[in-house]
Amino acid sequence: MRFREQDETKVMKVRSSLKSLKSRHRDCKLVRRKGRVYVINKTDPRFKAKQG
Repeated sequence: MRFREQDETKVMKVRSSLKSLKSRHRDCKLVRRKGRVYVINKTDPRFKAKQG
């Protein structure tokens, strides 16, 4: 199996608290969908995260 580099994979972080992640980038938005809380960022997708 080939080793994948970190930059190649876009992984969503699963965190217990998203308040700290919201302040990482100025375009980060907090969104609630289907009982879950997400941090989305259209300009830089590497800041994606979900809770729940």
